[in-house]
Amino acid sequence: MRAPEFWERDDRFSRILTAILTPIGWLYGASVAWRARNGRRFRAHAKVICVGNLTAGGSGKTPIAIAVAQALAAQGLKVMFLSRGYGGRARGPMLVDADMHDAADVGDEPLLLAAAAQVIVARDRHEGAEFADSFAPDVIVMDDGHQNFALEKDLSLVVIDAATGFGNGRMLPAGPLREPVAQGLKRADAVILVGDGTPRLGAWAGPMLRAHLEPRASETLKGRRVVAFAGIAQPAKFLASLAASGAEIVESVPFGDHHTYSAAQIARLKAKARANDAGLVTTEKDFVRLTKNEREGIDVLPIAARFDDPAALAALLDRLGPNAIAPAPA
Repeated sequence: MRAPEFWERDDRFSRILTAILTPIGWLYGASVAWRARNGRRFRAHAKVICVGNLTAGGSGKTPIAIAVAQALAAQGLKVMFLSRGYGGRARGPMLVDADMHDAADVGDEPLLLAAAAQVIVARDRHEGAEFADSFAPDVIVMDDGHQNFALEKDLSLVVIDAATGFGNGRMLPAGPLREPVAQGLKRADAVILVGDGTPRLGAWAGPMLRAHLEPRASETLKGRRVVAFAGIAQPAKFLASLAASGAEIVESVPFGDHHTYSAAQIARLKAKARANDAGLVTTEKDFVRLTKNEREGIDVLPIAARFDDPAALAALLDRLGPNAIAPAPA
């Protein structure tokens, strides 16, 4: 889905609609607080890191989760991802096989994660962690799940889009927040700001790291005319990265987050690119949602998270280093 326009607008209709929906948002936030107090948390054998956020939509969680997993693997730790598999039909728990599964099976994000480490998809995070433990990982990295209380977490990282912050500051469905900011940050061990900007974090005084999402293969698109399309929460970020890579964007076509493309839509996009004497380019998340035939003639702009202070990330993850890994229960 695409974020509703009234979340960002200040016209009379938007203000009225926000006012009507705000009480529902209060109940939504209260339900998260209730589950936080009353959830029965499973203690996995592996250490559990949650890379989550406080808002609906893209904040950069998946690239950050990959960067965290890569940093842990560099310490010699065996890492597995645990994902809900949003957008996929599989309930799990199951191990993702990028050669056998597609986005319709497991969702797009697990397919991206699978390029960095093994991925378990499970709607029930308790069951997913138990299944992951059978592979004897040292660390389980949850991609999303700050508002999920099925697991005991050893490190909770809250990822925040530094430019957009918390939008209009209202809770779903009146705004993008999944819970009040102070409530969510109270359970965080560290905050990761993605991009430039400094959102208001209230009384937060814990560790705060900054990362940027950067193209990994800018030379392949430098100087090329392209038609860009993206079905992600914030397509403007993709377009900015594409422009930074040196591509000349002649037209852009946005779709809703996790959009499922029809063959006719892809055919129209390819025709549009030909009419503009341009290439066709999209995001990694969109690319994995396409069939093998649909991918023909479409380029990808790979994105990676780069921490401004890698030493600060290493210090944070040192809590989960070899000496911090708890022995498996007998």
